[in-house]
Amino acid sequence: MNYINRLFSLRPYGDRSDEIFLRAVRENFSYQLENCGEYRSIAEYFGIGVHDLRNIRDISKLPILPTLFFKRNKISSSKGIYTATSFGTSGGNKSEINFDAEALANALKMSVKIAALRGLISPVPCHYIIMGYKPSISNHAAVTKTAFGATLFTPALSRNYILKYKNNKYEPDFDGIISLVQRLGRSAFPVRFMGFPSYTYFLMKLMDERGIRVKLPENSKIMLGGGWKQFYAEQTDKQSFYSLSKKVLGIDDKNIIEFFGAVEHPVLYCDCPEHHFHIPAYSRVIIRDVDTLKPLPFGKVGLVDLITPLVKATPLLSVMTDDLGVMHSGKECKCGISSPYLEIIGRIAPSDIKTCAAGAAQLLEKL
Repeated sequence: MNYINRLFSLRPYGDRSDEIFLRAVRENFSYQLENCGEYRSIAEYFGIGVHDLRNIRDISKLPILPTLFFKRNKISSSKGIYTATSFGTSGGNKSEINFDAEALANALKMSVKIAALRGLISPVPCHYIIMGYKPSISNHAAVTKTAFGATLFTPALSRNYILKYKNNKYEPDFDGIISLVQRLGRSAFPVRFMGFPSYTYFLMKLMDERGIRVKLPENSKIMLGGGWKQFYAEQTDKQSFYSLSKKVLGIDDKNIIEFFGAVEHPVLYCDCPEHHFHIPAYSRVIIRDVDTLKPLPFGKVGLVDLITPLVKATPLLSVMTDDLGVMHSGKECKCGISSPYLEIIGRIAPSDIKTCAAGAAQLLEKL
């Protein structure tokens, strides 16, 4: 039985999924060991085999590949039919991830189900303002394709981008987007922003400084994804962001939706109405001690380890990010979803990580 397909046929939240998830992980792990020599060498070095995955807790034993490893090395288990890249904010290094057809089909099912639960799929047409990169022949970044994909949740009346490719580089057009927002304030159809929270915040801040106030049509939304990237030092708190959105665009926090993910872990995390990232059935998250990499309990801050059996073409089973996070019990959230949720505390630049995680990346390169 194909347990990976069975896993992605489940509802995002609520279904009892531990047994199916474990079997899907074993299925993927076995495939990686058979088809990726580099991954097999890593597993053998750490003495991990399929037989070691006896219960759901054993998934913490999977070989951990830091995102930095993928940025410095090309590794795959099969050719795949699609390749996505990160945008290379870490010194120009980019991850190149191969996707198989089954993974793409399951990712589509997952995205539609999660987006529908958050009320993002609608027959009502929208104007889209993408606070990110306008697609170009030279831009293969996953974040660009993901932003475009989010404009397919409703019929798109228009798509306008803040980052446009000029003079061999991307440049933000804040003035052009502000003029567009003022015009769309008189539209009969909703407006949806999609993209980087940094550029969205900078746009709203600039409007506020200029005294520009727009009341966008009802059901207009702000969808955030891709993180703050190189503007991490300028990141504002959520409440300040929500207040500014209400002030200059007329969009309150119930119509602000945030996504979390990575090209090295292509599971869609969408915040709940309380703005928490509950873990869907298709993944598990382990918070690890920054010194020992041992799993930590709820409420403890550590490095974020993301686990999913989604992709076979690249060994993405257990990926360590450079994010610091903490896991909370689902009972702490008022939205009604019972699964635990992830809180991102901050990010550590790869050059600043002085822990086992950085040593692991260097060790894996040698292997």
